[in-house]
Amino acid sequence: MPRRSRIIVPGVPIHIIQRGNNRQACFYAEEDFQCYLDWLEEYAAAKGCAIHAYVLMTNHVHLFLTPAEEHSASALMKRLGQRYVQYINRTYNRSGSLWEGRFRSCIAQQENYLLICQRYIELNPVRAGMVEHPGEYRWSSYRANAQGEEIGFLTQHSVYMGLGHSRKERESSYRELFQEKLDPRVINEIRQSTNGNFALGSERFKKDVSKALGRRVSPGKSGRPHKNKTPDSEKT
Repeated sequence: MPRRSRIIVPGVPIHIIQRGNNRQACFYAEEDFQCYLDWLEEYAAAKGCAIHAYVLMTNHVHLFLTPAEEHSASALMKRLGQRYVQYINRTYNRSGSLWEGRFRSCIAQQENYLLICQRYIELNPVRAGMVEHPGEYRWSSYRANAQGEEIGFLTQHSVYMGLGHSRKERESSYRELFQEKLDPRVINEIRQSTNGNFALGSERFKKDVSKALGRRVSPGKSGRPHKNKTPDSEKT
């Protein structure tokens, strides 16, 4: 069965997860994390991707970005992944695959889900029990979005910019968002959408994207279809 093509809409944010092969580590030392970020900056600029949030975990990576073109995100991940694998294999005298196949992704409705996705990403080290507060973890975008640390390649989305009139106001408002825990149902929704290559957002958003792309962008219903039921692909 041919694999489903990615749901990509230029100008619409996308959440990306790339895992180490068999959930094995893909970062071994601080130098590895830094090399990855350096090359992320280089290739994001070259391929037309605006990076809004990220976290580098020991065995996987989360990125949240807006692609300028249909193939911008795929081009970024291909070049970044290849170069990083070459570096790891050379540095640690290893060979073979580092990543677990294709990266997973979902587009996200910016009005309702952009800041939720950023929180989900930057709270990963907390959920994993690595730190008690996201600001304690070095390899994420939280310190830039919430505490003003300079990370040159980050691009603040217009939704983030609407949090306040000044940089300090925006950072303060962003920090306040982290006072409340994410709803477990929302966490599950993000995971399902990303792992399944679906759209993350309201039903109206999904309907609009489905109509624009001419394909299903949310999970299908289980069970056999009823007789004379209109197929999803023919709905508008």
